[in-house]
Amino acid sequence: MKNLLLFAGVLALLSSCHRGNVDDEPAMSNLTLNLNGLEDLGGDFLYEGWIIVDGAPVSTGTFSVNASGELSESTFSLDTEMLESATNFVLSIEPVPDPSPDPAPTKLLIGEFNGDMAAVSTGTVAASFDTVAGEYILATPTGTGAENEKYSGLWFLNNSSGSPMVGLELPTLNDGWKYEGWAVIDGVPVTTGTFTAVDDFDEADPFSGSNPGPPFPGEDFLHNAPSGLTFPTDLRGGVAVISIEPYPDNSPMPFTLKPLVGMIPADAMGVQALGDNVSASFPTGTVSR
Repeated sequence: MKNLLLFAGVLALLSSCHRGNVDDEPAMSNLTLNLNGLEDLGGDFLYEGWIIVDGAPVSTGTFSVNASGELSESTFSLDTEMLESATNFVLSIEPVPDPSPDPAPTKLLIGEFNGDMAAVSTGTVAASFDTVAGEYILATPTGTGAENEKYSGLWFLNNSSGSPMVGLELPTLNDGWKYEGWAVIDGVPVTTGTFTAVDDFDEADPFSGSNPGPPFPGEDFLHNAPSGLTFPTDLRGGVAVISIEPYPDNSPMPFTLKPLVGMIPADAMGVQALGDNVSASFPTGTVSR
């Protein structure tokens, strides 16, 4: 009888210890991402999700995206209590290797939880893209002005008054982002330079001539043509683009965010308009917990 009582006591003790270990383990719940429009960042960058808990970011994990836009991971297991306390979800672009445990300035998406769901958008890139507009001209102010060069330059300005004026209406970007102009020449995107101000020079002129250009974003395509292209060229029939690029940039090609895009007419003369491309090129989606 004593042995039976002792055995029962040991079982009770073991059972109690086991229950205590289970109770010490935090409950876990899934965070699920349903995101569209993300692009492959290449081998040097990853996407990283964050939940905001008591005003502080908590990483939900990193993932990549393939050429088809498929996420390598879309479900992440997190502490239930922490997840339920989260007020927002943020998606950032992080370098590999990542030197910091904090989110990079390049934050692509944000959304506020409403119950168990957060609809995410690019509110971290700029305050709003409700109003964007663009105009440009074809001209080669940095060249000789020869007839065969007049259609080989793209400048985001309006000169209809006789003097060059601002041609772009774009919101101020948050840290971690820059605008970049592009001319698509024979199917090849060629940069006109990155910029943050629409009323000043952009940050590079690798293809321009020796004469000074106007203090607006733009480029003459006269020298140093990329492989497969010949400068001077004729931009008519191509495409003019304004993109938004991560900074640091993940690729020499245009990023997925292209707020302004316009075909360059074959008979382009004078000031041309760029079309609003925000809804077509900006990622969207939901995050559920």
